[in-house]
Formats: sequence, structure tokens, C-alpha cells
Amino acid sequence: MSVDWNAAAAAFDEEPDHGLRDPQVRAAWAGRLRAWLPERPGDLLDLGCGTGSLSLLAAEQGHRVTGVDLSPAMIALARAKLAGRDAVFLVGDAATPPVGEQRFDTVLVRHVLWTLPDPGRALRHWRDLLRPGGRLVLVEGVWGTVSPVGIPADLLTDLLAPLTEHARVERLSDDARLWGRAVEDERYAVVATV
Repeated sequence: MSVDWNAAAAAFDEEPDHGLRDPQVRAAWAGRLRAWLPERPGDLLDLGCGTGSLSLLAAEQGHRVTGVDLSPAMIALARAKLAGRDAVFLVGDAATPPVGEQRFDTVLVRHVLWTLPDPGRALRHWRDLLRPGGRLVLVEGVWGTVSPVGIPADLLTDLLAPLTEHARVERLSDDARLWGRAVEDERYAVVATV
């Protein structure tokens, strides 16, 4: 699937789970992030951050955010959305983010891993970006019925097994509040500790 994310940026936030403009959808994602992220605010790397909606929720919870997205248009919208907050946004590849030697307490990635040519390699790199005891928070799924795309939860947990101490899967398909509507495809989060 090839998408021109620069062209898609202007309308990206119109999807309820992208823009988080609906108070119920926003509250549902904020609650999930509170459960997934460390209780003590820390350094969070949001890969494939898009327009920064999850970055904003994390910043509101006290985390220092670095967002990375391949699309300059998405990054421009994220910078505007988080103006005045403790956040930095960089144009770059989520698989190999341009963060140098910086290390993070959490790496947050939503709906990106399945698009990468080598998910295992990306996961190994992301693990190496974490401080000891850090967390990978991966929101993924399998979408579509005719030609499904995505990464099933069992495949992702298999890829994480040699890299992490503990990984738990949280099913998200049944929580319509997260998506702004009922969904029938597989949507989930994996929270893994290194």
C-alpha cells in the first residue's frame, strides 16, 4: 500500500482516531496511554507520529516527546499542534529514526510496523533506543477482508519474544470509543518491557 502522506496530511485528522477531536475518542485514547505509559513522566519517542495527536496526549500527561514522521507536512501539523509544549518533531524514517545516541523511556508506535519491509529489524532497533526497563508500546492490527493488510498479534509477540522480558497484548477492536465507531477487524496494543 503506497500512500502520499504529504497529500494526506491536510485531511488526516478528520478520521476520529487520528485527530481525536471527539471528546469521547480523545478520552478513550488518553486513558489507554495512561495505562500503557510509565506513571512517572519520561522521554517518549513517537514513531510515525503523523499530526501528533498521541504525542499531544502524552505531553499532556507530562512526558517529553520526540516525534518522527517521514512526511514533512505531517510534522508541520504536529509542531503546530504541540506549540509551546516540551516536544520536538523530526522528519525521518520510523524504522531508523534520526535521534542519534538519545535514549528513551518509551517508544510509542501506532499503525506503522506493518508497513515496514523488515519488522523484526525495526523492533530490534527500537529496543536499542530504550533505556533499561523501557517500554515498547505498539498499536497494530489487521485491516480489510478481501486483501487484509497488517500484522497479527501472535506474529508481533513472536517477533518480540527474544527482545523483551515481558509483552502483553491488549485487544482494542471491541472498544468503539477508540475508533469513533464499531470495527470488526483485528486491532490491538502490545506493551513490552525490555
